[in-house]
Amino acid sequence: MTERRFDGRVAVITGSGRGLGFEYARLLASRGARIVINDNGSSLDGSGGDTSVAQQAADRIKAEGGEAIACTDSVATTEGGKAIVQAALDTWGRIDVLIHNAGNTRFDDFATITPEAFRSLIDVHLLGAFNVTQPAFGHMCKAGYGRVVLTGSIGGLYTMPQTAGYAVSKAGTMGLNNVIAIEGAAHGVKSNIILPGAVTRMAEGLDTSQYPPMGPELVAPVVGYLAHEDCAVSAEMFVAMSGRVARAFVSETPGIYRPEWSIEDVAENLAAIRDPSELWALHPAENGFVEHLTRSFAMVRGEG
Repeated sequence: MTERRFDGRVAVITGSGRGLGFEYARLLASRGARIVINDNGSSLDGSGGDTSVAQQAADRIKAEGGEAIACTDSVATTEGGKAIVQAALDTWGRIDVLIHNAGNTRFDDFATITPEAFRSLIDVHLLGAFNVTQPAFGHMCKAGYGRVVLTGSIGGLYTMPQTAGYAVSKAGTMGLNNVIAIEGAAHGVKSNIILPGAVTRMAEGLDTSQYPPMGPELVAPVVGYLAHEDCAVSAEMFVAMSGRVARAFVSETPGIYRPEWSIEDVAENLAAIRDPSELWALHPAENGFVEHLTRSFAMVRGEG
């Protein structure tokens, strides 16, 4: 089997001073990529900072024979996002891969969460994704090549209690991913989402005693594939957890058509509306929006 390498490629990886991000950086560097280690060294809730975290990670990459620089700008601001991308351009003159992995976490009851606490998660996970991908996207399109990997979560699909900001952020990355994939298709830019499951410092406070092995090294190869030039998909989501790799996607039931509806009609037809026996799984980057309209209008016209 031919080894898939990243020789000559430049990869920016946010939140790569520790945990999953560092494992991604380490893998890509071992395959020849030049890495921008971006990490402001903040605590789990996003507060504070430690500039040594990124530098120590970059030093580890270099000690293992790779190329890496440290960048401590924050993804939470537009200025920080631009600076992170510019670090790659200033050092190596290009950006081929953007992996947005930076994240923070906190647990708050929805009834009492403050706007500031909610926004602290949105700023890093969702706006942070925009802040780094938007400036990188233009350079990728101009070069005619790019790979973007965003970080979602099963918490964005299924969600847990006390995670409003996190859940909203991760769900929002799905829309951003689709836009990047659709608008980037004509320019050789692909974008996908990783839904990782790994025991890192973000699992602090959770009871993981019954978990199977869930190291970051079980997730990194999937991210490595999505970041590689051979990646055959775009606008998709991949679960990677404990050695299980799967595709996640949004689907809808065909439902039923009536020329008029009442509240009672909805109630009486609820089972048929929700019937999952035949699902529509429409691909965002393969004309899914138009196909949705086409199928829906066909039902109205009695054609399906």
